[in-house]
Amino acid sequence: MKKAVVFIADGSEEIETLTPVDYLRRAGVEVSLVSVGTAGRTVGMAHGVSVNADVTLETYLSDSGNALPDAVVIPGGMPGASNIADSRSAVDFIRKMNDDGRLVCSICASPAIVLSKTGALEGKKWTCYPGMSGEAGAAVKTHVDGVPFVHDGNLITGRGPGASEQFSMEIVTALVGSSVAADIKKGSCQR
Repeated sequence: MKKAVVFIADGSEEIETLTPVDYLRRAGVEVSLVSVGTAGRTVGMAHGVSVNADVTLETYLSDSGNALPDAVVIPGGMPGASNIADSRSAVDFIRKMNDDGRLVCSICASPAIVLSKTGALEGKKWTCYPGMSGEAGAAVKTHVDGVPFVHDGNLITGRGPGASEQFSMEIVTALVGSSVAADIKKGSCQR
């Protein structure tokens, strides 16, 4: 069974967090919703929704025994992206995932704010929320504007909340294949 970790922090965007969780679980992927930068599992999201994570990052790291999942997903939202970027443990985990060639998925502000600290953008095409690409430093050279998502090697990036469905389905396709993705698309009445 494929495994994925979805990070959340205070201020993370709700739709960018829960859409990947929903579609990945529909696809049979074992998903751990992991809170970052907080002592507890309850996270206050960008628009006032409280979400209970499955586990805190510290607990996840201690329980995983250094085993990496198949994918990590980093939602955007502000200050959620900054809160994840401020976590050395989260940044180190994402860097290890990228260095090992595992799937690194990030949407909205997070590609520029979080992934720019991990090396995951280097030499890859990517996208993010309009106007945020300048936060990525030198990686801005490979930024692609005006598309819902970009998939380049082990990196999947998304533009913003409105692209959450397409971004999430690209992750599903990358992890479990187009046949499962087609079943989910039909079963969830996607456009």
